[in-house]
Amino acid sequence: MGFHILGDHAAFVLYPLALLYKIYPDVHWLLAVQALALALGALPTWYLSVEAGLKRSQAIAMAAVYLLYPLVFNINLFDFHPEVFALPGILAAVLAARLGAIRWFCVWMILVLSCKAVLALTVAAMGLWLLVFEKRRLCGAIALFSGIAWFIITTGVIIPFFGGELATIGRHLSRYQHLGNSFSEIVKNLLLQPGLFFKSLLSLANLEYLVLLLAPIIWGIYPKHLTPLIGAIPALAMNLLADESSQKNLVHQYSLPVLPFLLLAVISSLAARRGWLRPRGIIIWSLVAFLALAKYGYFGSIYLNSLDTWKGTRDAIAQIQTSGDVLTTHNIAPHLAQRSLIKFTNVNSPPTNLNKFEYILLNLRHPGWKSSREFAESLVNKLQANPNFKLNFQQNDVYLFRKTNRS
Repeated sequence: MGFHILGDHAAFVLYPLALLYKIYPDVHWLLAVQALALALGALPTWYLSVEAGLKRSQAIAMAAVYLLYPLVFNINLFDFHPEVFALPGILAAVLAARLGAIRWFCVWMILVLSCKAVLALTVAAMGLWLLVFEKRRLCGAIALFSGIAWFIITTGVIIPFFGGELATIGRHLSRYQHLGNSFSEIVKNLLLQPGLFFKSLLSLANLEYLVLLLAPIIWGIYPKHLTPLIGAIPALAMNLLADESSQKNLVHQYSLPVLPFLLLAVISSLAARRGWLRPRGIIIWSLVAFLALAKYGYFGSIYLNSLDTWKGTRDAIAQIQTSGDVLTTHNIAPHLAQRSLIKFTNVNSPPTNLNKFEYILLNLRHPGWKSSREFAESLVNKLQANPNFKLNFQQNDVYLFRKTNRS
């Protein structure tokens, strides 16, 4: 990205994850750990249901609600996101708070805060809910103050230090520039020009987003049992106020911090003997919602698009034997990430100096995100005319160039 990884989201959890690459450097580690983390969220969901007094059949149904919630499935199809660990982490933290397990609560809080800087706001909001409505004063105070403190530290010190203005503005505030050009300006406008915020909130896109979010669990949503949603307010507000469509669907990761509190609200309703479905009906409803909103169809469509160059791509990757710097497509980059420098082709930001790369791997047929066939072809032409590079591999529109002059 052009800056230190901590300048992105201050995701310290990436450091212990990187140790897996010491065993064997392969992107499948991340996909496997992500899938495991998402699946494990069903366990605290079940325990929270039992702790709330639900029958065994209802607890099993709630675990099924979690596993069949479309977002849980869809997020595992789109890249790797460290905040997936926050999903079971938040649920486990609430369980620890209710059981009075202070040490475990702190452990889960540390995990959640290490996933992404903005989750500090979710932790703070959860702390307020625990403090005021759950009467878990110590856990609530710990979450409230640690969340506020960590948000100030990460956004005021860590991210600016490691990422500079490119990380702070370009990555974090660009989706809210209609509300202000800085965090302080956004807060100022919130107080002095609330009309800007109401205009952003009242839109058809937001209405559609809320319908998608609530549809899988609408049978268990009752106004008297919505206090857990206090913890979801920061993430929900950011999604509703953003001008980015990816924050308003059940495909991307942005709604993950909302889901635990939706589940807690439903569990609260069931514990109060509300809800208009029996356990079997709950599971059927969840299954229908999954079939309607989960993106399992990708396995028969977009995931097969590049199958025609799969063998050529694998053979080309196998020829990259060193940890030298690489320029490649967005899709191939994760398979070669274990090196100091790797860039993916971007038509809006073409490389100014090809000679700084030892390997350049291109796929003309499938040029990848933010690229095009024309752009990839222009790079191939430049490399063929560059005496510092030699064509090492070519098959099915897959080209691998290696630098001959390493000086």
